[in-house]
This record gives sequence, structure tokens and C-alpha cells, in this order.
Amino acid sequence: MTAHTAVPVRERSTWTPKLVPALLVCLAAPVLFVVQVVWLGWVLLALAVASAVLVDRLGGVALARSDEPSIARDVSLVAIGQFIVSLIPLHAELDNAAFVRFTLALGGAVVVPYVISRFVYRDRAIAFPWRGGGRWTWWQWAWLAGVIVLGYLILPFYFITSGVYTNWPEVTTPDLIARLFVGVGAVGIWDELFFICTVFVLLRRHFPDLTANLLQAIVFVSFLWELGYQAWGPLLTIPFAIVQGFLFLKTRSLWYVVTVHLLFDAVVFGVLVHAHNPGAASLFLI
Repeated sequence: MTAHTAVPVRERSTWTPKLVPALLVCLAAPVLFVVQVVWLGWVLLALAVASAVLVDRLGGVALARSDEPSIARDVSLVAIGQFIVSLIPLHAELDNAAFVRFTLALGGAVVVPYVISRFVYRDRAIAFPWRGGGRWTWWQWAWLAGVIVLGYLILPFYFITSGVYTNWPEVTTPDLIARLFVGVGAVGIWDELFFICTVFVLLRRHFPDLTANLLQAIVFVSFLWELGYQAWGPLLTIPFAIVQGFLFLKTRSLWYVVTVHLLFDAVVFGVLVHAHNPGAASLFLI
């Protein structure tokens, strides 16, 4: 078994032919999840893989096992994940059928690229470092506290004044509240497994960290748009996606970025539960 590693940092550059397939595979996301022209998004995914194969061939990189990173293999994994997600509508629903759809599609978007990477391409490009990074430092704990404050100050105002809370179903019973809690948390964890540990990690094998982070943010924000974070939501989700990528690089800990995400989602959950009740909603705006 061989494992091809990332190009050394000093040799990674944004302005290489690899940027074409990387842009194509990431720009497929707004087509699939924002404007929702699915067939065109699939065309972009296919073009991304085809152009990546061409770049590898011109660069003399073997598509089979190789110690040198292959843009074709890595772009194909990102494309497969997006393709699987695009097979279902991402509108928030809480019935049993929706839970099954989301579990199969989102789970498949993480598991299938991982399995292909490990057992077909025979590398370890995708990993989930839950225990990475060691003990949390003072600034990590401080940021968690800051997340709670920022979430309280920003998210209720965004959801309520923009009206995007109506993109989620009204929850009026304990059963629906419990389903919403599980759904919001589960999708939040999946975001980090796919956008950070799959898309971001694969792209930074070829590009500088900032470039890879900006590229993954395109996919991250596009998914959140269809999920319901619309109106002026991208003004919040774009910096959030970029900060999550930065935190993952800094901490090397999946558990940490998941914790950050779940703290934001805890505020989201509270807003969604109470937003349909004007009395409760007004408390968030004080």
C-alpha cells in the first residue's frame, strides 16, 4: 500500500493548471445548491474530473498508485461527494423519510470518498483526527466562549429579521423539538466531516492553505444556502467556513472544530424553536 502526501508547502502554488479542475469542482456547488440546475452542476463535476485527468497526464502524474499527489484522484473524491449530496433535496424536513434521505445521502458523501481513497486509490488522503492537536490551549477555550457570545448577538437577529427561520418547519411538540435538535446537530457534525476533512484536506494537498480554504468555503456556503441560510446569510456563512478551515489547520483537531460548530448550532436550535412565538422571539432581540 502506498500513500501519496501533499506537495511540499514551498512548492504549492495557486496559479497552476490544477486550479482549473479545482475551480470547476467547487463552482459546481453553487450551481447544484444555490441556483439548483442539477444537470448543469453534474456537467461541471464531469468537466472537473476530465480536466484533472488531463492535467495529471500533461504533468506526468500516474493516475494509478503513485507517491505524487494526483489532482484527478482528489478532485474525483470531491466530485463524488457533491454528486451524492445533490441526489436529494436539502430543504429542512423532520419526518422519518427525510431523516432516512439525509442519513443515506450525507453519510454516503463522506463514507464513499473515504472508502475509495483508502481501498481503491490506496492512500490515506482523508482522515478524521478526533484526538489531534493535544490539549486545548487558553485561546481555544476563549474562542468557545466567544462563539457563544457571537452566536447570541448575531444569529437570532439574522434569523428573525430576515425571516429565514421559515425555511425550517415549525416545531410545536416535544417530538418535533427533539427531531430538530438531532437534525441540526447531525448536519453540523457532517459539515466538518465533508467540507473540512474531505474537501479542504484534499485541496490543500495541491494549493496553499488560503487558496484551499477559499475553495472549500464555496462548497460549504453553497450547501448551507440550500439548507436554509439564505437572504444575507452568506455574509455570516462565508467567514464561518473560512474560520473553521483556519481553526482546523491551527488545532489539527476535528473534535475542536465540531465543538465550535455545535455551539453555534445550539443557538440556531434555540432560535428555530422560539422564532414562531413572537413573545419568545422578542427575547432574543433585546
